[in-house]
Amino acid sequence: MKLVCQQSDLNSKLSLLSRVVPSNPTHPVLANVLLTAQTERLGLTVFDLSLGIQVWIAAEVEETGSLTLPARFLNDIVSRLPNCDIEVETEDTAVTLTCDSGHYQMQGLVAEEFPGLPSLDEIPALDLPTDLFLEGLQATLFAASTDESKQILTGLHLNTSETGFEFATTDGHRLAIANFPDLVTPEPMTMTMPAKALRELERMLGRVNADVALRFDTNQAIFELTGEQGTEQLSCRLLEGQYPAYPQLVPKQFERQVTVERQLLLSSVERIAVLAARKNNIIRLKIDSAEQQVALSAEAPELGMGEERLPAQISGEDLDIAFNVKYLSDGLKALGSQEVQLQMNSATMPAVLSPLSGRQITYLIMPIQIRS
Repeated sequence: MKLVCQQSDLNSKLSLLSRVVPSNPTHPVLANVLLTAQTERLGLTVFDLSLGIQVWIAAEVEETGSLTLPARFLNDIVSRLPNCDIEVETEDTAVTLTCDSGHYQMQGLVAEEFPGLPSLDEIPALDLPTDLFLEGLQATLFAASTDESKQILTGLHLNTSETGFEFATTDGHRLAIANFPDLVTPEPMTMTMPAKALRELERMLGRVNADVALRFDTNQAIFELTGEQGTEQLSCRLLEGQYPAYPQLVPKQFERQVTVERQLLLSSVERIAVLAARKNNIIRLKIDSAEQQVALSAEAPELGMGEERLPAQISGEDLDIAFNVKYLSDGLKALGSQEVQLQMNSATMPAVLSPLSGRQITYLIMPIQIRS
């Protein structure tokens, strides 16, 4: 294998791929990136047997071939090289990188040891509107669990019907649901995909302007991104198990409603969070119907306390309620509208945050019980 490529192109792709390489792989080759030199392009592939990504960059290829190299080691070197042409040349399993005045050698493993990515070419592809699909990921991924002991909750549940697409995530303390009635599929489908994989897909979509197609069966999902540099691919194993019946968790009616400017509330929450983070991450909201205002406060023993008051449109009786400050902040960041509505029944029942305009998003958050 012998080729020349741009440092900036190689660095951009390696920084993406090295994120998903396992720290403690079950086999040494899984810590490597597979380099595949074809006519006028270089392919880069990583695969941990559950999540796989394949991307391509332009290259002047003199000799085709393939080899695997330690992914993070290669990324560390390439990221520090100047922005110039990199010459890549292999001899058996040894690789030499030459860039400007730099000359680096490293040992790799033969490409035959690298496991092949799953293929679902026989299954018709489902074309997805890129902007809408990315919007669905951004509105929900943040609420997925990171606790691997509850694996099904580490996924994003995707459900389609004649009413459109529905994205949902929950970690047991909060729930995010985004509905897209303008996204329809020929047949209803339901699957739970690892949030970790979809976060990488979100990053890929944010880097390139590409069309997205989805192929899936009962075990795997494969996303194909087609753009100016050709086709990139992300494959992931679907999560097994029954996803919680989350629609039953959302209250059908509410006794109290608060409408407030989203950015104003978010800015206040983030300032109060400085104090909340010093103790228990709890922020208290005092809903004052007579004054038509919301008071946010937090205390940090031996440090001090903070309080902010915001104007709001309030219906229903007064209420003191408390939330995890990060959960509240995450929800406000995910809602893109100018104004949001917080709906509540009591200090111990689920509250729902939703935008007043734009996309239909439901963000349910469980309050925290505190002693006065």
